[in-house]
Amino acid sequence: MAAKPKTLQDAFYETLKDVYYAERQSLRALKKSAKAAEHEELRQAFETHAEESANQVERLQQVFEILGKPARGKTCEAMQGLTSEMEEDLEDFGDSPAADAVLVGCAQAVEHYEIARYGTLKTWATQLGYGDAAKLLDETLQEEKKTDELLSQIAERINVEGSGSEAEPAKGGRKPA
Repeated sequence: MAAKPKTLQDAFYETLKDVYYAERQSLRALKKSAKAAEHEELRQAFETHAEESANQVERLQQVFEILGKPARGKTCEAMQGLTSEMEEDLEDFGDSPAADAVLVGCAQAVEHYEIARYGTLKTWATQLGYGDAAKLLDETLQEEKKTDELLSQIAERINVEGSGSEAEPAKGGRKPA
């Protein structure tokens, strides 16, 4: 008996389970990052996004409800890799002037993954006729993009502060004191 061909509906559901797992892992990583951050603005950004991520998990649960499926995750290898890399970087750079810059880099890697996943899910939800799900996913997508932009702005300041050189900062930055 031939296997039933996979559909876009199947892909949507599997990706939804993947991002549900990833978002819960991200929430843990954000809390750890907030504790590790030295720069106050960075700490606040992590704490704020952790609160947003908790709401994003709830939105994902609503999407599962729209599908009539239980909210459950499946192991996301990408997120496991990103959080493992963050742990390693925290260990390697934790006491260095570059620690916060490294944290931002790790956080942005997570944000970019989530932006890609939420963008895909939003598109698929629209194509599948799940308008309410698409709205929920878009709300999260916009938050992820906003967080990525904020992290970029913070990174410009942190990277100059932790550069260890007296060189002129990149355009738009400030010279180290």
